[in-house]
Amino acid sequence: MDTARAAPAEPRGPALRLLLAGGGSGGSVTPLLAVAAELRAAEPDVELLFLGTRDGPERDLALAEGIPYVGIPAGKLRRYWDIQNITDIGRVLAGYAQSLGIIRRFAPAVALGAGGFASVPPLAAARTLGVPILIHQQDVEPGLANRLLIPFATRITVSLPASLPHFPTRRTIVTGNPVRPAILAGRTEVARELFGLEPGVPIVLVTGGGTGALALNALVAAAAPALTPFCQVLHLTGRGRGVPPPAPVPRYHALEFLTVEMPHVLAAADLVVGRAGMGTLTELAALAKPALIIPMPRSHQLANAAAFEQLGAVEVVRQETLTPAALAARITALLEQPDRRAQLAARLHASMPLDAAARIAALARQLATARRPRR
Repeated sequence: MDTARAAPAEPRGPALRLLLAGGGSGGSVTPLLAVAAELRAAEPDVELLFLGTRDGPERDLALAEGIPYVGIPAGKLRRYWDIQNITDIGRVLAGYAQSLGIIRRFAPAVALGAGGFASVPPLAAARTLGVPILIHQQDVEPGLANRLLIPFATRITVSLPASLPHFPTRRTIVTGNPVRPAILAGRTEVARELFGLEPGVPIVLVTGGGTGALALNALVAAAAPALTPFCQVLHLTGRGRGVPPPAPVPRYHALEFLTVEMPHVLAAADLVVGRAGMGTLTELAALAKPALIIPMPRSHQLANAAAFEQLGAVEVVRQETLTPAALAARITALLEQPDRRAQLAARLHASMPLDAAARIAALARQLATARRPRR
């Protein structure tokens, strides 16, 4: 009889705990979810907690990924005078105070943000409690939230080399911008079934980002009657920001917000019309989708759009020059040029690395190894 006994299993350390912070718009959330997915793949017992606004799109996005979510007060950060700047100071302080209690109880080993005004109170609170902070800069030019968080950041990652001059050299690394794995798993046939789309008719997806774009919505709704003889339009308007077309338009589908359906809609699109948020551009690059980009006027999106336009990866049109007729003409022209769409798709696909989420997840694990909390 063999009496040999197996060596006892080596005891495992406590699970990695990661705090995710951000929101106010969908664009600042999707990189966090992509990194979370990578961490779950590497460490299935990782514990996650998302802190964001009480009514922003990040709640639905996080919960759709099975990530526990807590909404906190978050005053919007503005670079211009507004009476709400005064009241929002109180919201920021309340969010900071509430975050301190939540973070003490959760005891994360590292905290991660990717911009958005909702990231400032939790990440400042985390740093106060000695938690290493990792911030990711998606856009070429940093927004006010990430500018404020630079002194708190242990490490900083950026999507493009063009962002490096804005950050401390020794703490900053170029990684690309993360894409959620689910985005790559969309199926055209699922989108057709979900929204009753016609086979054989080109699909144009219009999106203004997670919170919508009112001016873009008005242009698209007015252009819809001229477009739908040639294509069917899926228009993501944002909650409460839809603008109805002048009359009912067959083949025009206005949708406020999508979560689990979004990968299928992206997969089905023959052309995407949207803003120049880096989250949108990165997902389109990963999927090799041709795009007509309309950057938000007087915003950081102008620099994003210029960077990709210089690569020949997107077509860009300024909102100030657009009329509904001009927008319909630009979209129709691209639908009539499959070779041009294929060229745009190939160049956009080549412009961004696909392993950004893995790089940032590895950096988060590196920062966490020295500070995993004891149970």
